[in-house]
Amino acid sequence: QVMLVESGGGLVQTGGSLRLSCVASGRTASMYAMGWFRQSPGKEREFVVSTSRNGGSYYAAFVEGRFTASRDNGKNAMYLQMNNLRPEDTAVYFCAARDREGVTGTVDTYDYWGQGTQVTVSS
Repeated sequence: QVMLVESGGGLVQTGGSLRLSCVASGRTASMYAMGWFRQSPGKEREFVVSTSRNGGSYYAAFVEGRFTASRDNGKNAMYLQMNNLRPEDTAVYFCAARDREGVTGTVDTYDYWGQGTQVTVSS
């Protein structure tokens, strides 16, 4: 079992920045690809970025170069630097991990999920 804990959410103004962190514990040796997803009230969970164990990343189109994901395998951690935030980025952001390699934006392919951290961008 792998446990994921997110942190770093908060309230920022349009154009501001936040850095989210996700720390994994438990059977982390079985953890390969990791990803960030987000969910707004009344909407389905949405893919943001997926990262491989060797650091390769695959981003959703809406990111448009504003977000950067990174991993520190030694710390079992993944980060999401979010710049130039917009009100439409307001959501709960979830960290996810899967037991297989290969970046993917499909929710159902992830085996482990964190509880989420709220990001609110005011206009």
